Amino acid sequence: MSSLNPKTYEATPSIRVAFLGLGVMGYPMAGHLALAGHQVTVYNRSAAKSQAFAKEFAQCKVDTAATPREAAASADIVFCCVGNDDDLRSVVLGDDGAFTGMRPDTVFVDHTTASANVARELYATARARGLHFIDAPVSGGQAGAQNGVLTVMCGGDAPVFER
Repeated sequence: MSSLNPKTYEATPSIRVAFLGLGVMGYPMAGHLALAGHQVTVYNRSAAKSQAFAKEFAQCKVDTAATPREAAASADIVFCCVGNDDDLRSVVLGDDGAFTGMRPDTVFVDHTTASANVARELYATARARGLHFIDAPVSGGQAGAQNGVLTVMCGGDAPVFER
């Protein structure tokens, strides 16, 4: 039984995305991306959560990754929704972090409710590595995530956002 409520998706070209963090918010957000037809590679600190996601969305184009780096390696856009500043730094900047695996010009979209200081730090680090960073916290809670109706507030470079 799906954790998502039924939704009609607009027809869009399929892209390769990674989703880091399959918690209360990330799991349904990644699920909506998969159901919309995108190729989704997921990473979660507990592999069991990634495996459960892959099983639930087996009818979609879904893969699991052992590290954030592996998840990000082939993605056009990397989404992240983890618990706090420390978790975010770990999955992004750690030895096997997403930024170490991302190809130049890839976009990283952070949905974590993180501090402004960390957002500025990751923006600067991404830019120095030839990557793009969008700070995109969400509002709407678990119900909004399950229903696919979150409000997303974005900060970053306008041309990157417009892609």
